[in-house]
Amino acid sequence: MKPLIVLLCAFLIAIVVTKIISNNYDFALSGRIAMSVMLSFTAIAHFAFTKGMAMMLPGFIPYKTTTVYLTGIIEIAAATGLLIPGTTVIAARLLIAFFILILPANIYAAAKHIDYRKGTPDGNGPAYLWFRIPLQIFFIIWVYLSSVKG
Repeated sequence: MKPLIVLLCAFLIAIVVTKIISNNYDFALSGRIAMSVMLSFTAIAHFAFTKGMAMMLPGFIPYKTTTVYLTGIIEIAAATGLLIPGTTVIAARLLIAFFILILPANIYAAAKHIDYRKGTPDGNGPAYLWFRIPLQIFFIIWVYLSSVKG
C-alpha cells in the first residue's frame, strides 16, 4: 500500500510542478518522475529489510542476500533510466520485465506468510495477493503509458 501512496502523491506533486515550470501539464513526465520516486522508495527496503526480503525468495534461489541487494540496485537503475531521455523506453521495457519477474517472489512470500519488515513468517498471507497482483499490473500499465507509449 505504501508504494502506491508514494506513487500517487509523487504524481500529484510532479503534475503541479511541471505545470508551474512549463505552464503545461506533462502527464507522461510526471508519471515517470512518480515511478522513479516510488522505485527509489522501494529500493530502500532492499537495504533496510534485507533479511525479510531474502525470506521472500524460494529455497532453490541461491545467494538470497546478494539477490536482494541486486534487485535494490536494479530498482535504483530503473528509477534513473526512466528520467534520462535516451534511456527511458529501454528502462521502461526492462522495468516491465522486472515487475513480471518479481511477482513469483511476492506470491511465494504471501503463501509463506512472510513479513519482510520483521523478517518473520507471520505476515498477511495469501489474502495479500488480492491487492498485490492487481497492484503489480497497475505498475506495469503505469510504466507502459508514461514511458513506452507516452
